[in-house]
Amino acid sequence: MGRLDDRVAVVTGAGRGIGRATAIRLASDGAAVVVNDIDLEPAAETAGLIVAQGGRAIPHSANTVHMEQAERLVADAIEEFGQLDIVINNAGTTRDKMFHGLDDELFDFVVDTNLRTAYHATLAAMPYLRDVAKSEIAEHGGPRYHRKVVFTSSVAALMGNPGQFNYTAAKGALIAVTKTLARELGPFGINVNAVAPGFVETRLTAAKKEGDNFGIPDQMRDMARAIISLGRLGEPEDVANVTAFLASSDSDFVSGVTIPVTGGQLGGM
Repeated sequence: MGRLDDRVAVVTGAGRGIGRATAIRLASDGAAVVVNDIDLEPAAETAGLIVAQGGRAIPHSANTVHMEQAERLVADAIEEFGQLDIVINNAGTTRDKMFHGLDDELFDFVVDTNLRTAYHATLAAMPYLRDVAKSEIAEHGGPRYHRKVVFTSSVAALMGNPGQFNYTAAKGALIAVTKTLARELGPFGINVNAVAPGFVETRLTAAKKEGDNFGIPDQMRDMARAIISLGRLGEPEDVANVTAFLASSDSDFVSGVTIPVTGGQLGGM
């Protein structure tokens, strides 16, 4: 038996990278997964990988920057699987610019993609997390089990990073709302936590090529490796493993915390 048998999860930004690894890991633990990405093709690829391994998954291309699409994402999860127990808010992106050159368009785009998506997806899930638990409490004296919300923040929000005012504003906000929602939703048996990945091998951290919106210079990649005490860059699966713990019953007494997944990059912090 898997530790997430009979659970249903929505994972945003699950077409690639950390989101894909997380969706696959949750499915391997027994969860049915709604694989959400605004690009349907990679979402379908992730769902296909899960199904090929004997799991249950459907792709979904809702853009949860928009509340009505977040509501459709959740409604389709309920229609397909009958319930919703886990929300993994992983959607995110970067558009780096030093602060003196930042404009509203770049700020809004990054904050919307990293923060507003999480706000809407979590809010849309409340009738199937909070309200269902409230009914269980009224009928049975307590929720049947713990439901889980996990946000993907970033080590950049803990340390700061030049050129990422917009990104750290959004990722720092996710750390703050994790604490607030843990207090609000705890009485309903809903655990709210966050992971803060360090330098992880994704398309956002790949070697930057001319004309790309994503990636970073090789020099920065080498510097990152040099300050990671475990001596290697992170892999998406490293983050997925921690997220899977937070989504499982193993973390039922863990709420309101942000776990750095950095290989020792933070040192004593």
